[in-house]
Amino acid sequence: MLHGVLPVKKAAGMTSHDVVSRIRRLAGQKRVGHTGTLDPDVEGVLPICLGQATRIAEYVQHLPKRYQGKLVFGRSTDTQDASGQTLVDVEKVDITSQQVDEAFMRFTGEIEQIPPMVSAVKVDGRRLYEYAREGKEVKRSPRRAVIYSLQQMDFKEGNHPVIDFDVWCSKGTYVRTLCVDIGDDLGVPAHMAHLVRVNSGPFTLEDCFTLEELTEVAAQGTWEDVLTGPGEALPHFPSMVLANEHYGDLMNGLSLEWEEEEMLLPESLRYRVYTEDGRFCGLYRQVDERRADPEKVFREW
Repeated sequence: MLHGVLPVKKAAGMTSHDVVSRIRRLAGQKRVGHTGTLDPDVEGVLPICLGQATRIAEYVQHLPKRYQGKLVFGRSTDTQDASGQTLVDVEKVDITSQQVDEAFMRFTGEIEQIPPMVSAVKVDGRRLYEYAREGKEVKRSPRRAVIYSLQQMDFKEGNHPVIDFDVWCSKGTYVRTLCVDIGDDLGVPAHMAHLVRVNSGPFTLEDCFTLEELTEVAAQGTWEDVLTGPGEALPHFPSMVLANEHYGDLMNGLSLEWEEEEMLLPESLRYRVYTEDGRFCGLYRQVDERRADPEKVFREW
C-alpha cells in the first residue's frame, strides 16, 4: 500500500471525488481521500492523501489556501460564477481601479459570508446544491472566514470591467461569494468568471502532477518520486528528533516529558516526532509546559 500525500493538478470539469476515484484505480488501493473540495469549474492544487497519510488530511485541510481568479462587474448569476443563469445585467459599469483596491481593503481580515446555494453545506440534512437543483432557495446562516491578503493583479477597462485578483484565505472561504459581496459593496452586480487554486497548505501549483502524468507514474511504478511523506506534508508543525532506541516506546504511546519548561515551544500545540534515522513516528500534542502526549502514531509501512 502507498502512504503519502500526492499533490494533484485538478482540471476544470472534474469533481474532487472524480480525482479521488481515478487515483484509487491508478494506485490500486481504496484508502485514498482529498483535503478539501474544489468545485468542478475550479482547477488547481488538490492534495490527495493515500494510506496512512489519510490520517493527516484534517491538518492539511485547515491550512490557508491561495487562489487567482477573475471578477467581472456588470453581471450577476444564480450560481455566482460564469456558468449560471443571468440575474442582473447592466449595460455599463463606471468603476475605477482605485475603488476596487479600496473595496479589497474593506474585505481583508475576518468577514462573514452566506454560503451559496450551489455549495455542499447541509441544511436540514440536505446539501444546498440539492435544493438548488430543485429550484429552491433556503435560509442559510452566515459563516466566518478570514481573508489574509486580497490583491488586484490587473484591471481591464470596459463596459463590464474585469479584475484579475490574488487571494490568500482560510478554509471554508467561498471565493465566488467574495466576488459577489465586493460587487454589492460597490453597488454593482458581479460574478466570478474564473478561479485557480495555486496553493493549498505547503503545496503549490508547480508541485502538482496532472492525471495524465500520474497515469505514466502508475505504469512505471515510480510513486516514490511523486509522494510527499505524511510528516513532510506538515511543515508548519515543529519537529523533534529522538534516539532510535526510543522507537518501540513511541509506537506504544510514550509521553514526552522534560524537566525544564523551555524544552517545549510554548506557542506550538503539535510536534512531528522522528527518530534519528528519519522515521516519522507520529504527531504529539502539547498538554502542558513539560509534557506532550501522542495524538496520532504512525507505525512503519
